[in-house]
Amino acid sequence: MEPAALVDPSASEDARRYVPRRPQDSPLYRVMAEHFETLERVHEERFEPTHGPLRPAARRAAGRFLDCGRLEHGFARVRCRACRAEFLVAFRCKGRQFCPSCHARRLAEWSLWLDEALLAAVAHRQVVLTLPKRLRAYVLHDRRRLGALSRVATRTLRAYVQSTLGDGAAVPGLIVCVQTFGSVAHFHPHLHVVMTDGAFQRDGRFVSLGEPDGAVLEGLWQRAVLAEFVRQGWLEEDAAAAMLGWPHSGFGAYVGPRISEREGVLRVARYSARAPVAESRLRYDGARGEVELVADRRDGPYAGVHRMTALEFLARWVDHVPDHYEVRVRYAGAYATRRRVWWRQRGVTLVSAVAAEAPRAPAPGWPALRARRRRWAELLRRVFKVEVDVCPRCGGEARIIGFVTAPEVVRTILAHQARRGVDARAGPWAAPAPG
Repeated sequence: MEPAALVDPSASEDARRYVPRRPQDSPLYRVMAEHFETLERVHEERFEPTHGPLRPAARRAAGRFLDCGRLEHGFARVRCRACRAEFLVAFRCKGRQFCPSCHARRLAEWSLWLDEALLAAVAHRQVVLTLPKRLRAYVLHDRRRLGALSRVATRTLRAYVQSTLGDGAAVPGLIVCVQTFGSVAHFHPHLHVVMTDGAFQRDGRFVSLGEPDGAVLEGLWQRAVLAEFVRQGWLEEDAAAAMLGWPHSGFGAYVGPRISEREGVLRVARYSARAPVAESRLRYDGARGEVELVADRRDGPYAGVHRMTALEFLARWVDHVPDHYEVRVRYAGAYATRRRVWWRQRGVTLVSAVAAEAPRAPAPGWPALRARRRRWAELLRRVFKVEVDVCPRCGGEARIIGFVTAPEVVRTILAHQARRGVDARAGPWAAPAPG
């Protein structure tokens, strides 16, 4: 586990400082702490017919989430070299698609890696591919089918781009992000794709695509998905043929505008891989056991404020926990690992055709694993503009001096600070805790 942090929203851009978060004060934590055990008891009877069984991955994620950011479960000790002040930093659970704080950390790391090691210096577009309600139940009860949908999406988009450009060897760069949730955390599997606005030829030169036709892409997506369902034996041929004749099929293919700015592409990528619900849109009434969830849409059937019981909200929330080793982000085409290695071995750099005379410098060759192990303080500084390794008291250099995980030692240090009347989470204090 790694230390967890939060940005002080009231601080100015020049004086933003590290502020330990208080997870037990968040509405999501309170809902989980007060109602998850009840959900485990009643889920089979009340929610399994519509949400499927309560998966082991959801139980594990819930337990780790309740320990995330709590000093009682271990912490790092940080000390200033100048004034010897100390403060404690709690560990995090590293939960995917469940813990908002840890998932935000993942997005920050991932965004840096995209910027420094993957994205080519070309324009991109956002593509959203949706499924009809009839097919969503197939995915609810077998999450492995999300991977099949991702592969169908990559084949469809690659074929569309190659057909439009008239070049069967050209490949677009694709980042396919699986989302299982809708505006109010209901189960709504669909795909967000960050796609280059064109394709790369075998020599690495980029050819622009022009304005895509969403209606044509939607028809290709519909036929490709139904063909895959029939091939896998998930759907009968007669049912698939009937769905092809529906006037409103339920399939959708949204193609966004051209994005030339680097930060715009990264913003779309982070949005595509975001967590199901932002805590800022969540309200919890503990007395009534009710949750208010503000939709992220201003129009449509899901717009506005939605009220539900805490158990109903948790039943929706745990639907989006990925299974162990479940892949939610895939890279295809020019961004596939195999093709990038093939180009790198031949000294080819992905450049724009209009900038071929002055190609962009090759991206750093470090692997994703090294990017994920970037120093925690450096990541906070680059992403959130927070100086966690600067002492809040004197401005001196602060550094981690140790990690405390033994339960008895944790209780001793926290009890010592409580006797001194010091908030161990607020820090720093003048003298280190004994032992």
